[in-house]
Amino acid sequence: MSELESVVVVATRSPEPLSKIGGSVTLIDAAAIQESQAVDVADLLVQTPGISMFRAGGIGQSTSVFIRGAASDQTVVIIDGVQLNDPSVTSGGFDFQHLMMGDISRIEVLRGAQSTLYGSQAMGGVINIMTAEPVGALSGGLSSEAGSYGTGQAIAHFGGKTDSLLWRMSTDYYASRGFPCFDKALGGKRDCATQIEGGSGQLRYEFTPEAQLDIRAYFTHSKTDFDGYDTPTYTFGDDSEYGYNQQLLAYAGLTLRSTDYALVNRIAVQYTGSHTRTYDPNAIVNFGSPSNETFYGTGRNIREEYQGTWTPNFRTNLVFGVQHETSTINTDSPAYDFGGPAPIKDQVSLVSGYAQLQRELMSGVTLTAGERYDRHNVYGGHATGQMAVAWVLDDRSTIVRASVGQGFKAPALYQLYSPYGNLGLQPETSTTWDAGIERHLLNNRLMLSATYFQSASHELINFFSCPSSSSNPLCAVAGGYYANIGQTAARGVEWQGEFKANSRITIASNYTYTYTADQSADAAVHDAQLPRRPQHAANASVNYQWDRRWNATVAVRYAGPSFEDSANTVRLGGYTLINLRASYTISDHLELYARLENAGDKQYEMAYQYGTPGRSGYLGFRAHF
Repeated sequence: MSELESVVVVATRSPEPLSKIGGSVTLIDAAAIQESQAVDVADLLVQTPGISMFRAGGIGQSTSVFIRGAASDQTVVIIDGVQLNDPSVTSGGFDFQHLMMGDISRIEVLRGAQSTLYGSQAMGGVINIMTAEPVGALSGGLSSEAGSYGTGQAIAHFGGKTDSLLWRMSTDYYASRGFPCFDKALGGKRDCATQIEGGSGQLRYEFTPEAQLDIRAYFTHSKTDFDGYDTPTYTFGDDSEYGYNQQLLAYAGLTLRSTDYALVNRIAVQYTGSHTRTYDPNAIVNFGSPSNETFYGTGRNIREEYQGTWTPNFRTNLVFGVQHETSTINTDSPAYDFGGPAPIKDQVSLVSGYAQLQRELMSGVTLTAGERYDRHNVYGGHATGQMAVAWVLDDRSTIVRASVGQGFKAPALYQLYSPYGNLGLQPETSTTWDAGIERHLLNNRLMLSATYFQSASHELINFFSCPSSSSNPLCAVAGGYYANIGQTAARGVEWQGEFKANSRITIASNYTYTYTADQSADAAVHDAQLPRRPQHAANASVNYQWDRRWNATVAVRYAGPSFEDSANTVRLGGYTLINLRASYTISDHLELYARLENAGDKQYEMAYQYGTPGRSGYLGFRAHF
């Protein structure tokens, strides 16, 4: 099957071949996931075009993913149809720190503003994650690995599928002694240990071919050590802080199809809940507080939705729907309650309606257009739209794509209701466009693609420090407040290629140039490069299939220099990492694998003064029945 006929869901919220998608999409399938040997999702995503990342230490530490320079909290992340975000954190975004590969079998990355179908936060793009489904009446598997830094991981799954019933359960566990979050080269001594456990489950029952019940759940729990700034010297360094986090996602949906399958109706309820607690054993000494709990936060979302998909013929597809979302925040910092801010407990609601039409105007030319309207109980209404075109040339070896879209992000609950809150905030907005070409040559053995993109974001919510002479009532309590004072711009080029030299050798590479600039009125940061976003990033790999059993890969990742701060005064150097991977298939049911990460033992920083792993090795196996 040609790559152009690969089916994705993320672009239209219904299955469509890539040949009809005008947006920029990357599909990471089960084979690519297995070959990568990735442990967590962020490390896999950064191998794709247009994506960079930041991590404050090792796996389990705070992790941000940037699509085309957009902020991490401006990206929508979905697992098995459930949108992830945490209303209890300052920006209301999603932290990738605990998102492990686990039972994931497929990831779709859609770049550019996508708020028409995905609402708030989809200013940079959408990452759609799907866990595996069972094959056969009964199947299961177990995988495990161990290696450097006292690291161990285990994943188990089992499930079954009959004519009317599908079920699957999985569980995963990861633990590592870790290494110092405060860079060892600067004197860091305390290892930041991490323990992450989780699981997922799904149940699908067909009452009739036209009626189907779908229930899914996903759960993680973690304990992580981290370093901070509240040591007795009030400078960043070795610390004794640690935290717990648990996340629960749940989904229940009923799908009803017309007898001719032209109309598909889905009624669903989604729930996401996140609970975080952090502790500093030195808090009593440092702050004179009766508690060493520095933060607790509970954030919840409940979404009710209806989605309809009407496909009257093979040329036309209409997706439409309505959603209602209620988000709640409940946070406090007990260690500072003796003189600090009061607890925050509040909620907001958002009602939305959307429609998107996809139509093949003529053979090979597909146009997609959509519109959305959201009504927020605080700031009022907001509309977004998008349009895309895909043109497959007559030889079906070339496709030209172009898209333009609008995005928005509603103010986070902390930005509205904290002591620095501002109920007059408006949503952040963005407009993005891209255009590209993809070419398949040599009987699909060679694929080349290039995409140009550009974006502008306005009304970004930043903290505004009040001047001493200010009479603004918002300045009276905390000396500053959140305001729509920021704007940024980004543009760049994504290039990728893959060459299957023969039945054994596959060469793949990608390169991204991303120019970002702060366009806000503040002279100190105007035209500065956005923090932690390198202008240049590249990946390259050579995979060699020795025979039916042996497989080996040499992979290289490059990230160019970037800056730690908004004013571009603290520079982070670029780095190149070399990773080696190999696997050996013992039988149809058992495989051994090994990898060597950072083979050159490169010392580098993703964030200023935070440590990163040196040369490290891992051994593991996969078994299934």
